[in-house]
Amino acid sequence: MEDNKNIEILRGDPKKALIKLAIPMIFALLLISFNNIIDRIWIAGLGTDPLAAIGFVSPIFMIIIGIGNGLGAGSNSLISRYIGAKEHEKASNSALHSILIVAIVSILIPLIILPFFDRIILYMGATDVMGYAKEYGITLTLGTFAFLYNLLLSSQLRAEGDIKKATITMASVDILNIIFDPIFIYVLNLGLMGAALATVLSSVFPTLLAAYWLFIKKNTYLDYSFRKFNYHKEYVTGMLTVGVPASLEEFIISLVNIILNSMIVIVAGTDVIAAFNISFTILQLGMMPCIAIGTSAITVAGVAYGAREYGKVKTTCYYGIKISLIIATIITILLYIFAPQVSLLFAYSQSTSDFYQLIIHVLRMNLLFLVITPVGGICAMVFQGMGKGTLSLLLTVIRELVFVVSIAYILGILFNLGVNGIFIGLILGLFIGSIISFLVFEVFMKRVPNTT
Repeated sequence: MEDNKNIEILRGDPKKALIKLAIPMIFALLLISFNNIIDRIWIAGLGTDPLAAIGFVSPIFMIIIGIGNGLGAGSNSLISRYIGAKEHEKASNSALHSILIVAIVSILIPLIILPFFDRIILYMGATDVMGYAKEYGITLTLGTFAFLYNLLLSSQLRAEGDIKKATITMASVDILNIIFDPIFIYVLNLGLMGAALATVLSSVFPTLLAAYWLFIKKNTYLDYSFRKFNYHKEYVTGMLTVGVPASLEEFIISLVNIILNSMIVIVAGTDVIAAFNISFTILQLGMMPCIAIGTSAITVAGVAYGAREYGKVKTTCYYGIKISLIIATIITILLYIFAPQVSLLFAYSQSTSDFYQLIIHVLRMNLLFLVITPVGGICAMVFQGMGKGTLSLLLTVIRELVFVVSIAYILGILFNLGVNGIFIGLILGLFIGSIISFLVFEVFMKRVPNTT
């Protein structure tokens, strides 16, 4: 199989490859965040209780998405390393193995979550909005297959450098959801369940389009012919070595959100939960460039590591951190200035106008989140690209569970600083954890040959 232009770019200058992959992905991820904001703007018209309900459900949904991102990262990393090593057949076979693994996981997730859904929601403190939470969360859980396959197939397209198709696969989801939301919520009068149905259905159609490209049109670098499928545990373990730790990282982040929500319930109430959820929806918009760069770094670092060009791995990490910090700083300044205008989008109805100032306060308190997370995030994704998923997971555990949770608890609960203490603990914990991640990357790279 001859290399195409996309493969040549991946094997060339890592800075150029990173930018080429990241720019279209930034657009797609910004659209995702914009869609999340639009979603909550529509739901805000239903009242504060539905807004609070999606705040309780969001960690569960993010666990599902996290598993999809993790498995996608595992597949991306393995395919990229095989491409770097110029082993086309193994790259193709690993892609097929990933598709079968996701089929199994798509069945298991609803079977595991649904029987315990009520207990999980109650544990998080959603007693007052239980009906809304079930209405929204159960519908999303039943759509697991659509979310996971959309994430996997877009990751595999990205792994071979076909960022155009990968972007279409991701961006179409959000364009459709923006269209479907008002129809299902208000025109069909399905309320919060309508918002969940819109989310599920908007993932189905782009996933089918990606499947058409891969299995029917077959105009990709990788070969998706199942007749050439050759089972080998090397592909399963190779994917899961990164995929499972990466999924666990996402789970841990969602778990931390659940814990933070529980702390906020102790010191405040559902209005603060709603404001916290809204503020992080806005912050996710600001995080999209960093996430796009980090996700692209999985591919670029994976190809370089597979080719044993370790100097390019370091360049990928350093350059990714540099441009992420520049972009994050600009976004942080803009959000601080325009926080009142942005917050007004979520307090436009009579039932939600009372907590307008609360949204502004929570948003500004957490803005440093944007300039702290790129360092640890980029390092983690470069480790994933190299196939060092366990190390990436360990650093996430240290950052999120050890520092974020403990410091937030100490300041918010033990020192009785309330919500502000919890927010300060979140930022301080992320800062310490990110510095540790960077230092570990430095030590790790000193132990590999400094070749180019």
